[in-house]
Amino acid sequence: MSELITCDLHAALKTLPEPDRAALEAGLPEAREAVLQDARRAAEGCTASPQKQPLDAAFIDWPDRLLQDMKENGADSLIAQIERCATRLQQTVDTVVVIGIGGSYMGMRALFEALADPFHNERTREERGGIPRLYFAGWNVDSDRQQALLDLLENRVRRCGSDGPAGRTALIVISKSGGTLEPAIAFRNLRAFVERHFSSDVQDLIVPVTGTTGRLRTLAEQAGFRDVFSIPEGIGGRFSVLTAVGLLPAAVSGINIRRLLQGAAEMTEHFRSAPFEHNAVLRHAAIGHLLERQRGLTIRVLSTWGSHLEAVGLWYDQLLAESLGKQERGATPITGVNTRDLHSRGQQHQEGRRDKLIVNLLPGPPRHPTQKIPLREDDADDLNRFARHSPASVLEAAIAGTSQAYAADARPTVDLKLPGITPHSLGQLFQLLMLSTVVEGELIGINPYGQPGVEAYKKNMIDILLRGGADTGDSET
Repeated sequence: MSELITCDLHAALKTLPEPDRAALEAGLPEAREAVLQDARRAAEGCTASPQKQPLDAAFIDWPDRLLQDMKENGADSLIAQIERCATRLQQTVDTVVVIGIGGSYMGMRALFEALADPFHNERTREERGGIPRLYFAGWNVDSDRQQALLDLLENRVRRCGSDGPAGRTALIVISKSGGTLEPAIAFRNLRAFVERHFSSDVQDLIVPVTGTTGRLRTLAEQAGFRDVFSIPEGIGGRFSVLTAVGLLPAAVSGINIRRLLQGAAEMTEHFRSAPFEHNAVLRHAAIGHLLERQRGLTIRVLSTWGSHLEAVGLWYDQLLAESLGKQERGATPITGVNTRDLHSRGQQHQEGRRDKLIVNLLPGPPRHPTQKIPLREDDADDLNRFARHSPASVLEAAIAGTSQAYAADARPTVDLKLPGITPHSLGQLFQLLMLSTVVEGELIGINPYGQPGVEAYKKNMIDILLRGGADTGDSET
């Protein structure tokens, strides 16, 4: 087994009196068994209890099932099918637009920003190794942004033509039901663009990822798209990053999806078998739950260090908020990026209300460790004294210095330490955060699946549109 993420609670526990620390493991064996039992029930297609409606626990064993499918079925496995589709798109287009909202796009955005060159879309096709440019659409209602993307794609066709890859665009449209309005509208507009410019290849250039039933599934069947991938039953949107929802666009982006799944499968096994003192999943769930219950720390700050992991934090914001933010319970998640946010939120975190747990997401070794601060004869900026250091060592000093400052003021912090930013470690991280979230749901007695509040907004929005628009309160008196 490769090196796993660790969860260091030392700094957080030092802020607690000994009687509170003793309660850290309370209820965890039962919570772990309940989560694993839910996974078994979901895999067997069993009916959920009234308290677990819906039961979206199939994500727990999904990486193992995909890897086993690959061993048993080879070229006919789902992984192989996804990789073939990805290769075909890489060879035939230079732009891919991923259309989705919430869990249908946030996991892939996290993968792309963590693993890709941050200026990937600015590179030439040769510099990108034939990997297409990647854009996201349908994740918000913003007509100006949508038009800007359409203008960009139109200009690319005019400049490069529609015959070769350079001017061609493919769409990966992701929606379990096909009924969510924001991505549906974006898809209709972008589909019209593809039909207008690439009419003979539309079936090859649009790839839906959807449920086994629903509007998008019906549309896909009627249109006869070449590749259509299914979102498994028993896996909800915010738990779907390791299904075709995230795996297909990840493979198109050149990410090793097998390593991604292996990391997730190893984390699941770690969760099942490791004792508490070494179990990163249980420790992460336990400390958040304990500090919320004992100290009223209702704000969770995922403090990402460097610039690659911000979108992982935004993905986790949705995961925690929608899973546990129900029935007037659940912590409020916030993503921070350091050192950037030390110059905006750092003051509040160190000297503001004592209602926050700060979880440092530490990225491990940088990809470019040899970069140095250059020496100059004109040292007006006084940086020559740091010339033996690299930006990476400056970041390490910032992490250590911030941790010391928070510890001196008894501000609880936790360190989630990645062995590096790789597909394997990100697979671990996604699975760790999903598992710890459902474990915490068990601890607070709430079903972490489903999203009743989101469904209410969707219904209200559609009702308002069908009535002819919103009442703005500007009517004449």
